[in-house]
Amino acid sequence: MSFWLLKSEGSCYSIDNLKRDGRTDWTGVRNYQARNYLREMRVGDRCLFYHSNGTPAEPSGVYGIAEVASAPHPDPTATDPKDEHYDPKREWVSVEMSFVRKLARPVSLEELKKDPDLRSMLVCRPGQRLSVMPVEARHFKKIGR
Repeated sequence: MSFWLLKSEGSCYSIDNLKRDGRTDWTGVRNYQARNYLREMRVGDRCLFYHSNGTPAEPSGVYGIAEVASAPHPDPTATDPKDEHYDPKREWVSVEMSFVRKLARPVSLEELKKDPDLRSMLVCRPGQRLSVMPVEARHFKKIGR
């Protein structure tokens, strides 16, 4: 099993939206490295669900756990001319995610950076803007327990 971190703006699609929906196709990823990470995902992999672009009321951080629920497949938004992510000239992929649980309390980016066991996570590095990134098992276990 592999572990991942998925970023989404909480105001666009939050862990509460995933809880309500139960399952969603993770579409619209338009970065080559993030796409390559999506291609590596396998059914059953676990993901930290991260809200980006935080506010004082809701800081950026990990809010829940999701699970990869499908194999990587072509991203349907890439071939839909009405979608904002339309880009039929490239091979974009998506995977389905299912809700596992919401954390009892969010783990903010500030907390991740201050914790000696977590500050080496990719999301803590300056300039790290990928919406999909790998997470070490030890980091996942500490946050997702």
